[in-house]
Amino acid sequence: MRDVRPDFPILKREIGGKRLVYLDSAATSQKPSSVIEAVGDFYANHNANVHRGAYALAEEATAIFEGARTKIAGFLGAPAKGIVFTKNASEAVNLVAYSWGGANVGQGDKIVVTLLEHHSNIIPWYLLAERTGAEVEFCGIDGSGHLDLEDLEGRVDERTRMVAVTHVSNTIGTINPVAEIASIAHAKGALCLVDGAQAAPHMPVDVNAIGCDFYVATGHKMCAPTGIGVLWARPELLEEMPPFLGGGEMIANVTTTGATWAEVPYKFEAGTPPIGEAAGLGAAVDYLESVGIDEISKHEHQLVAYAFEALSDAFGDGIKILGPQDPGSRGSAMSFVFHDVHPHDLATILDQEGVAIRAGHHCAKPLMTHLGLNATARASFYIYNTEDDVDALVRALGVAGDLFHVT
Repeated sequence: MRDVRPDFPILKREIGGKRLVYLDSAATSQKPSSVIEAVGDFYANHNANVHRGAYALAEEATAIFEGARTKIAGFLGAPAKGIVFTKNASEAVNLVAYSWGGANVGQGDKIVVTLLEHHSNIIPWYLLAERTGAEVEFCGIDGSGHLDLEDLEGRVDERTRMVAVTHVSNTIGTINPVAEIASIAHAKGALCLVDGAQAAPHMPVDVNAIGCDFYVATGHKMCAPTGIGVLWARPELLEEMPPFLGGGEMIANVTTTGATWAEVPYKFEAGTPPIGEAAGLGAAVDYLESVGIDEISKHEHQLVAYAFEALSDAFGDGIKILGPQDPGSRGSAMSFVFHDVHPHDLATILDQEGVAIRAGHHCAKPLMTHLGLNATARASFYIYNTEDDVDALVRALGVAGDLFHVT
């Protein structure tokens, strides 16, 4: 893969006199110049509201906005009609839980999730269960951090209405067999939602090949701006679902006695949408496709393998990397425990060395509880990271080890 670092202006920064080594892309990715310029160009040259204006700027804004919908649909292997813009992946899950869930889940029904989930794919289902009297059940994981498929099959039964599963764990990097999980759900008459926030930026995604019913992603983790996310759903499901939010844009007609709804997907996009953010998302898709999503995936697998080896060589048993131990079959988020140094202390020391990592529970507290941990340190890699960044991580951890007198 070509060297993309020059495309990202922020990577020219120094932190405390040392070059920035950004290893927190699982939280949010950095943005290439082409995305930053696309957002600026929209506001400088095309800014108008979309869909209703009969003048040139409005037509240009609409073309940019709908062009982004077409681009992200193609990126996910989906028809554009099934793409709903939200403000992030969390809102997309909430949309499904509120709209589809409110119409289809009742007393005694079940939603099955997993211990690998981000809170964004847990809390909306808890809220749905509180409203309806349904139950939320968790599928477990095995000792290597992989999903226990036998446990999943045992939990998915005739009472199950939804199986909600992450494509890739944001904490321990597990890649779930989502096509198989969707088949398990469908065999019992349930639907399947896949949280693709940690997958879509890093690997090829084809929602038709997966066979899921809903797929969510977020722009800010895939080189796009904050404030825009994506729900893909089978269009026939969107047709049946009631609106999530009410307001302008999502109506066909309003009278003094009621209203009718706009066609899909606009029924779910109340109010002025994130137009500038969509311009950035479209540019981000163009950028990722110009590099090649297969090349990105290959690059990250090589980098994770290098990190496993470098960290093991440097620290041996002093560092414990959580989750699947085969670098070629996991994602690029790498949570670890370094001796008995608290993750927050570790992150603070690494920041002084210019290395940005995440410390905490990573919005995955059920998983942390299962692992017997309150927090971990996490380094997560992306398109712009290199072996030099891994080496910088190793050096910074060495500094931390010296400060804490670990052996």
